[in-house]
Amino acid sequence: MDGLLLIDKPTGITSFDIIRRLRPVVGVRKIGHAGTLDPAASGLMLILIGSATKRAESLTKLDKEYLATIKLGQTSTTGDSEGEVAAVSDRRPSRKELELALQTFVGRIQQTPSPYSAIKIGGQEAYKRMRRGEEVKMPTRTVTIHELELLEYKYPLLKLRAKVSSGTYIRSLAADLGERLGTGAYLSGLVRTQVGDYLIKGALKLDGITEDEIVAHLKA
Repeated sequence: MDGLLLIDKPTGITSFDIIRRLRPVVGVRKIGHAGTLDPAASGLMLILIGSATKRAESLTKLDKEYLATIKLGQTSTTGDSEGEVAAVSDRRPSRKELELALQTFVGRIQQTPSPYSAIKIGGQEAYKRMRRGEEVKMPTRTVTIHELELLEYKYPLLKLRAKVSSGTYIRSLAADLGERLGTGAYLSGLVRTQVGDYLIKGALKLDGITEDEIVAHLKA
């Protein structure tokens, strides 16, 4: 067992849960991934087996593409549907207003990730420190939004396709969009569809995955 495995992560589990489930199937301890997904998110994960773990750093830096569902009119303490939600405004922006607002985020922008993210602050994941009641100050970072396409809009929900640089947080993008519109917003659903040139349509489902499937996938 050695190589790059594409897995379609389901919601409700952590990125490390994927590793934990695959280890007894592949029979290899040396296994990792190139980029986490939050438990509430689903989609493409690059799983690295054996010597492929040496590629983790370069693969993590690849651009990503997501399909995001954003809910307007409210904010969330975590930036997604798992947090405490508070009403902000019942104003209904037009589709044109949404499209114009989205385009202001395209390009190199400054972004502050949610403190409920897996970014390590002082050697530990920020969300773990927040859950202990600690105060966490998140550093602002420069990211690049390559493309934002509004796919659907039926208030209060909008769906968009986002092609972004590594390190971009879609939760933060949703919150910033809500602030720009004056309505509030949070991320209610997220699917990662692409990492670099790797597509979700080539990924294996985790449930019921077998050793034979993995071997065939690695050889393909």
